[in-house]
Amino acid sequence: MNIPVQPAPSVASVTGAVNPHFGQIGGTEAINRLVDRFYAHMDSLPEAAEIRAMHPADMGPVKRVLAQFLTEWMGGPQLYSTERGHPRLRRKHLAFPIGPAQRDAWMACMQAALQETVADGELRRQLMGAFQKTADFIRNDTAHAHPHHGHPEHPHSAVGPHHP
Repeated sequence: MNIPVQPAPSVASVTGAVNPHFGQIGGTEAINRLVDRFYAHMDSLPEAAEIRAMHPADMGPVKRVLAQFLTEWMGGPQLYSTERGHPRLRRKHLAFPIGPAQRDAWMACMQAALQETVADGELRRQLMGAFQKTADFIRNDTAHAHPHHGHPEHPHSAVGPHHP
């Protein structure tokens, strides 16, 4: 029996009981594996060298934050918002130049990590779609205006599709 998987909503918009992705991906252990693989690819992919340089040498704290965010975003315990508040992804990334090359490098790392850690192809496809939407939203290069998201604190700044 193939149960349809719903798109991942934003951290700010739903409670864990509504979003099934946390259980479907395999919970905390699976998210931690995904984060570990993601940063391993950031360390090893030549196209990710520029975005890796934007991070501190010690990736421990960065990994922890991403794991907390993804846990909550996928419907698990509210670890991120309890500790850090609303994600405000655009605002938190404004200090880093993010254009097409940086977005694509980030996506390459995430796609490789998902491929290695998520067996369910439909879940991978849905998560990649949500990540792609967010990666496009976070772009802050001067050539990429966000006329429908005029302010970095727009409620749709959190990861996940908001429209069917």
